[in-house]
Amino acid sequence: MQQHWFTGPLASFDTETTGVDIETDRVVSAALVVQTAPGTPPVATDWLADPGVPIPDGARAVHGISDETVRAHGRPAAVVVAEVAAALAEQARAGRPVVVMNAPYDLTLLDRELRRHRGVSLAEAIGPAALLVLDPRVLDKYVDRYRRGRRTLTDLCAHYGVELTGAHDAGADARAALEVVRTIGARYPGALGGLTAAELHLRQAVWHAAQARGLQAWFDRSGADERVDLSWPLRPARCGCGRRLSPEHECEVAA
Repeated sequence: MQQHWFTGPLASFDTETTGVDIETDRVVSAALVVQTAPGTPPVATDWLADPGVPIPDGARAVHGISDETVRAHGRPAAVVVAEVAAALAEQARAGRPVVVMNAPYDLTLLDRELRRHRGVSLAEAIGPAALLVLDPRVLDKYVDRYRRGRRTLTDLCAHYGVELTGAHDAGADARAALEVVRTIGARYPGALGGLTAAELHLRQAVWHAAQARGLQAWFDRSGADERVDLSWPLRPARCGCGRRLSPEHECEVAA
């Protein structure tokens, strides 16, 4: 019998950070959870980083990690983000899909941290193997487009009957997101089960763009100034002039 992607090995990645700005905020903690099959014990790797900047009260109120904690028990951010990237690269080489809830947030923030501390992009740090991403937020919106209500991880766990204990702990969130994705796949095998993880990765980029356009249209109708990025699973880096970085781009502002 052919194995579906949602019954095979999966990994799951999550971070806790100093804030919600992917361009300027920093990683405080991270977790990578690997599970070989549904129901088997997951194996977790956890990191605690000293971000090198004060953790704002608002962020500390969410994840409970203080400046004192990271100074006493955390390791330099440059070391942590390099280890995280190496762990994700291992998943890519193994062909193991990685669940990332709202991937453009966590992966983009990690990319900026790697550029800041190591001088490399996430793609460069991972290497030639493709990172296959499964985003429960994108998948849920695709299979149940018209359901009303929010779609945070807490909301998705409640909707799909997944236990989430210790929300806003990177390890707990990663484990819960992994179970949500397995549940979505099992509940909608007709829509998702016939695809490989690689095919699903490519389609999620298309689905996310369509979902983002719909949200942008809603913002436009309501008169809001919000701009929605269509990129998935990673937002491209931008130059100081605001344009996307590319080998062809020569910035007069930076010069």
